[in-house]
Order: sequence, then structure tokens, then C-alpha cells
Amino acid sequence: MNKIIITVVGKDTVGIIAKVCTYLADNGINILDISQTIVSGYFNMMMIVDMAGSQVDFMDMSDSLESLGESIGVVIKCQREEIFDSMHRL
Repeated sequence: MNKIIITVVGKDTVGIIAKVCTYLADNGINILDISQTIVSGYFNMMMIVDMAGSQVDFMDMSDSLESLGESIGVVIKCQREEIFDSMHRL
């Protein structure tokens, strides 16, 4: 399994989840877990995905999602699970 943590943050608008999930599905990236909330009009989502069956590599996915985020007015960041875990062990 090749787990990646994806975070999405920004002003809430219609279609954020749909656009991110469509990109993932189109590229063979499986969503393992997802959590999202809206606080005072701000959207926040965290996803754990598996890239084992993906048709793209990590850097291409990360760059594409960052560009997608810019086009819909949110910030999308991707981190490999082992890096995320290491950063939050302090």
C-alpha cells in the first residue's frame, strides 16, 4: 500500500469534494478515509488515499492537485504517509 495524506483548505464553494474525488478516481487513486468540515464558511478536508493502483506518480499527482486547488480557490497539499507521521511525532 502506498498511502498519501491529502489536505484541502479554503473558502467553501460548491463542488470541492466532487472535483478532488473525480481527479482521484480518473487516476486510479483509491480513497481509504475522508473527513471534512466547514467552520464559519471555511472548508477543511483530510483524505488518506492509496496510490498502489495509480496511473500517475506522486509528484505528478501533487502538482496536478495543487493546480486544481488554485483553479477552485483552495489550497491542496499532498504528503507521503511516512513523512506526515514523522513530522507529527514530535
